[in-house]
Amino acid sequence: MVATALVGAMALALAGCGLADSRSPLPDFLRVKEADPPPLETPPDVGALVSKELDIIFLPSSYPHDLRVSQPHHDLRSNAWIACARAELTSATGAPLGSQIYRLTITNGKISDRRRVENEDNCAFEHSAPVTAAK
Repeated sequence: MVATALVGAMALALAGCGLADSRSPLPDFLRVKEADPPPLETPPDVGALVSKELDIIFLPSSYPHDLRVSQPHHDLRSNAWIACARAELTSATGAPLGSQIYRLTITNGKISDRRRVENEDNCAFEHSAPVTAAK
């Protein structure tokens, strides 16, 4: 009888271990602590990165000039950085296309994604600094 009660108590104790996560109703000292988020990488040098990888952002045949970039901002949904790149572009016929703005996602010091700015982006309102294109 004592052995059965001891086995039952052990089973209840072990079953409770799975319920002691960070959102359980148990007191703080019994809960499993949530993992710390990974540390942020240092902010990238957006100007140097855009200058180095210009052909990834703008088509070479559009002859991008008057490059400008914004300061990087940490993306709240990931460990990446977000910045904006703007340039004056020219069509294949030589007609000016005007200023085009792209939102860049930078991960591990490389441009991992670029997309044209849409209405919900705030790139059009961000302060940008000039960049000299190095080829």
